[in-house]
Amino acid sequence: MKVRNLILLSVALFSAAFAQAATVDTLSVWSASMNKGVEVVVVVPDGARTKTGPAYPVLYLLHGYSGYAANWLQVKPELVQLAERDSVIVVCPDGKNSWYWDSPVDPSMRYETFVSQELLRDIDARYHTRADRSGRAITGLSMGGHGAMWLSLRHKDRFGAAGSTSGGLDIRPFPDNWEMKKALGEKADNPKRWDDYAAINQIDSIANGDLALIIDCGYGDFFAEVNRNFHDKLMERGIDHDYIVRPGVHDGLYWNNSIDYQWLFFKKFFDRGR
Repeated sequence: MKVRNLILLSVALFSAAFAQAATVDTLSVWSASMNKGVEVVVVVPDGARTKTGPAYPVLYLLHGYSGYAANWLQVKPELVQLAERDSVIVVCPDGKNSWYWDSPVDPSMRYETFVSQELLRDIDARYHTRADRSGRAITGLSMGGHGAMWLSLRHKDRFGAAGSTSGGLDIRPFPDNWEMKKALGEKADNPKRWDDYAAINQIDSIANGDLALIIDCGYGDFFAEVNRNFHDKLMERGIDHDYIVRPGVHDGLYWNNSIDYQWLFFKKFFDRGR
């Protein structure tokens, strides 16, 4: 083949590769339970906007404390390319500093209801999703890691797989941190409530095989111990899961790396359900 033809072929292949690319939608999703619109960033592979062809699995990605809907795209800009390559819709809601609970003291904070019900319905209506638990996974960082475990353990009928990276999987050692008492009240006054709202104490609600689970945390992370405890409790209950500990602290560099491993885990889960 002549050099000129090789160049033309290369240009054609390059153009074809970028003719189909995931795009990013910024939505306002109405929450009837909170009587407001919630900002949601969605990475949409080409083809997921029409109700034809194979349906697309959805990965829900939750941000951490002081984060916002677009946070994950800043931590991992490559999510756009990953979503297109592997045909996965990525959904990133703004959870404020809610810890993804329905607060027992603040009726305006209903983020468990929003993510597990209202958001799922909206995303399934808008896009060509695989609208069952075999096509839904949820994970997050820090506060979002707690949220992902809290929501998946309580709603295993809706999510088939879940993860946490650097997650605050047991809130009780941190009663004065990250505005949790705004949602739960003071721990000293409400010890049972703090027990009930810790993700680690939801493990008893599942049996082995109910969820595909992956958790990871850096050695130098202040959440390292609660992650080990979460892993130990899963082991005691005989619940299979992936548990990864690697060098790192509680920062974007760690999460940029860790999400690659979780992405592979969820991709394998989605492929099994096709």
